[in-house]
Amino acid sequence: MKRLSHSLMLALLGLRDLLLSAGPLALIAVGVLVAAYVYLDPQPPRTVRLATGPQGSAYAAFGERYAAALQTNGIRVELIPTDGALDNLRLLREGRADLGFVRGGVADPVADPEAGIQSLGALFYEPLWVFYRPASLRRIQPERSSAAPAELPSLAGLRGLRVGTDRPGSGVPDLVGRMLSANRVDVSRLRIVAQPAEEAAAGLVAGRLDAIVLASASESPRVQQLLRTPGIALLDLGQAEAYTRIFPFLSVVTLPRGVVDLAADVPARDVALVATTTSLLTREDTHPALRQLFAQAAQTLHSHAGWFNRAREFPNTRASELPVISEGDRAINGTPPVWQRWLPFWASNLLERMWLVIGGLIVLLLPLSRVVPPLYTFRVRRRVFRWYARLRDIEARMDAGETPRETLLDELDELDRVANKVTVPLAYAEELYALRHNIEQARRRLLQRHRTPDNVGSANVTIDLQ
Repeated sequence: MKRLSHSLMLALLGLRDLLLSAGPLALIAVGVLVAAYVYLDPQPPRTVRLATGPQGSAYAAFGERYAAALQTNGIRVELIPTDGALDNLRLLREGRADLGFVRGGVADPVADPEAGIQSLGALFYEPLWVFYRPASLRRIQPERSSAAPAELPSLAGLRGLRVGTDRPGSGVPDLVGRMLSANRVDVSRLRIVAQPAEEAAAGLVAGRLDAIVLASASESPRVQQLLRTPGIALLDLGQAEAYTRIFPFLSVVTLPRGVVDLAADVPARDVALVATTTSLLTREDTHPALRQLFAQAAQTLHSHAGWFNRAREFPNTRASELPVISEGDRAINGTPPVWQRWLPFWASNLLERMWLVIGGLIVLLLPLSRVVPPLYTFRVRRRVFRWYARLRDIEARMDAGETPRETLLDELDELDRVANKVTVPLAYAEELYALRHNIEQARRRLLQRHRTPDNVGSANVTIDLQ
């Protein structure tokens, strides 16, 4: 038991010496890491603001999905209801939202990036839906009621109809105005009512409106309801390709026959539409870790096939009007780091934000670590060598002959007792035994020096007696 206790003490002393020897390097490493942590601020805030859209819109539905996705990482997404894309962009510009859904043609491709607003990638198509009542076309042409066309030929055919659009904050009235102007239609002379999309849809179904123009993803409940409502038709935009040449932010999309309802064959034929591409915009001062989480969530939420796209066509960086920020580009076009698959979010994020600092610290500490073994050796030997100064002092006074022998012997005995209590690792036991040997040699010299005069005197006495 005593031997075990002694071995344990030796191990603890060796560990203490090692820790004290490496202490300066550890302090340097901790100091650098703390400074880098404070400067880089790798851990994101626990709350982020996302500007969505009106209640019941596709934007609002996607906002709920993002909130659920980020909740798994402990991030609370504060959903901000708005009138639509214009409102979302305004909140981003004012710094009252961290991220927001914004459709193409709304943001300024020059001013907004300079103001620190960038994209995390294009998420989905947002077609321009023009729903109308075929019966209203005969109402505006009573003299040709029997021969009036049952279909709206183009946007120019909205003349004379009661048209409803989404509220101004959505950006739809502005887009419709630009497209009608391209058709040389005086917008001021049309009966256009800007109101919430749900009110416009209800007005169309009830007959208070003849047509409505909406811009929304196919997931919108209102769009799906109107596509299935009898007496409501969808404009087949035969000039779709021409619109994309005039307005570069528009794309041609096709609503395939039967995609809404195969059994009922809705729609009964392919329908050509124009669509903007909705992107998830963010401010540059939004924490990088939050941008990364949203970009990764977008990969899951928008990569499935839809009415207008095949699987994995979205998200993408091709259809985004604004520059795509690095987190978005890496999530869409890159390969996620291996550690993201195995580490929790906080650890993965910490490693990703500080890997350069950690790598630089390793490069710095590798050459500095060479001083640890000499420091360790010095600390262990110091426990032995410190007593050589006392031994040298005793020997100096012994050579001077001014100190009594008994006093010097007592000091040597005390020094020997102290040396016996010194504990060093076995690898350095040689220095300890050398100290104890030198103490014994000094004792013998002292005894031999004081014994010699007595022996000589005894011999002299013997000679005289003879």
